[in-house]
Amino acid sequence: MIDADKAQAFAREWVKAWNDHDLEAILSHYAEDVVLHSPRIRMVTGQDVDSLTGKAALRAYWGAALERLRNLYFEIDSVMAGSDALTILYTNERSQQVAETFVFGGDGKVVRSIAAYAG
Repeated sequence: MIDADKAQAFAREWVKAWNDHDLEAILSHYAEDVVLHSPRIRMVTGQDVDSLTGKAALRAYWGAALERLRNLYFEIDSVMAGSDALTILYTNERSQQVAETFVFGGDGKVVRSIAAYAG
């Protein structure tokens, strides 16, 4: 069970890692076999895919994204806790609202992440 305190702590750590542009800190939250779903993958990779599997794929994707978006910054709007998941609603550096849901495995690492963007 993910309670409100755990959800808030995860959200703060996750956003701090992104705002610090610390790729290793970002990746530390994810399982080796994580699956990420995001409409942004196509834009960054140029590939006709909507999901990536594994930390190595995330490292390549997010490494490229961080290089392109030097002013990247997230601000938490809300955090919602579920049984084995949580959702962070945040605003990015483009004033765009984003919802990202994280499903956790038994070891407390993210096994699936789904990002959705407003507009």
